[in-house]
Amino acid sequence: MRNLFAFLVTLFVFFGANAAGYRAALVADMDTGRVLYSENANVANYPASLTKIMTLYLTFDALEHGRLHLDDYLIVSNNAANAEPVKLGLSAGSKISVEDAIKAVAVHSANDVARVLAENLQGGKEGNFADLMTRVAREIGLTNTNFENSSGLPNDDHLSTARDIALLAVAVYKHYPQYWKYFGIKTWTFGGKTYTNGNRLLGVYPGCDGMKTGFTNKSKYSLVATAHRRNTHLIAVVLGANDKDVRASTATNMLNRGFNIIGETAPADVAPASVVESHPITQNNPMAQYATDKPKAVVQSGNAGVQFGAFSSYGSADAQVQKVKNAIGVNATISQAPNGLYRVRASGLSESSAQSIKNKAIANGIDCYVFH
Repeated sequence: MRNLFAFLVTLFVFFGANAAGYRAALVADMDTGRVLYSENANVANYPASLTKIMTLYLTFDALEHGRLHLDDYLIVSNNAANAEPVKLGLSAGSKISVEDAIKAVAVHSANDVARVLAENLQGGKEGNFADLMTRVAREIGLTNTNFENSSGLPNDDHLSTARDIALLAVAVYKHYPQYWKYFGIKTWTFGGKTYTNGNRLLGVYPGCDGMKTGFTNKSKYSLVATAHRRNTHLIAVVLGANDKDVRASTATNMLNRGFNIIGETAPADVAPASVVESHPITQNNPMAQYATDKPKAVVQSGNAGVQFGAFSSYGSADAQVQKVKNAIGVNATISQAPNGLYRVRASGLSESSAQSIKNKAIANGIDCYVFH
């Protein structure tokens, strides 16, 4: 499979970027998964530092399930300290808090800190973490992605597509909305130095609230950018742009195009939504495989359950409870999460029962995932 990925990328890079100055682009609705427009979205490419979205996804999972805490401190290994080229410059044996590590990766795209997270999350070896990344990628629907490291540093077998990157970004948005804020930080100060986010759309494009940039010599310039207008939240992915200007202008054009298709043409005039409510994803949807279940491989053991969404209001959660009961006959309950969301869940299930309920719910157009 890896050789096939490499072959596809070699072909694509050989033919080069299109006349517009980029290799692939996509814009999609983050709530429904609907792809509004795409170019070469399923063609393999080098994701560069967009890889770090998965590194942070797994970090957020560890936070959610108590394996990490924001105020924990992580030790920097010799291997991490020697990472190149973009880095904080942490010395071997020093420590960094989990929250600062998240900011270092999200804002500055620090390769040394991505390696620190990888080593602390998966037995001290980045290679083990890369295997976990790829396995989880499969479980959330990334069918054409292979990870070889936590940062996106050059490797011929380290590959993804615009579609897969979009799915990964929306997985963060849906599964861990409480941590979404880190992708919208424009500047961050650490150790007396201030770092600026490379996403030029932040603070410039109306409603932009994230997310991540990437660059290597092979990958060229890439960007995932998200923006909201009223009740619509869109994601644009640009891979292989010739330079930073093309990367930013292409993402802008993709978002504009998406909002025009949706019918949201006016500038954003409300604050970004702090929660994500469930929306059905049908088999007719181009992103139908998208992130309907949280990967089992990264959660702690315990009683199984199924979550049918997280909502900003009790009324919306109660409507989902009725929907689940009417569609599949399951009596879900409402619980309030620490971040204030109202979660709709069926708990205390065996693994097989939880999987069966999840499958029935998805077949009836109800987005959900199994938790432990």
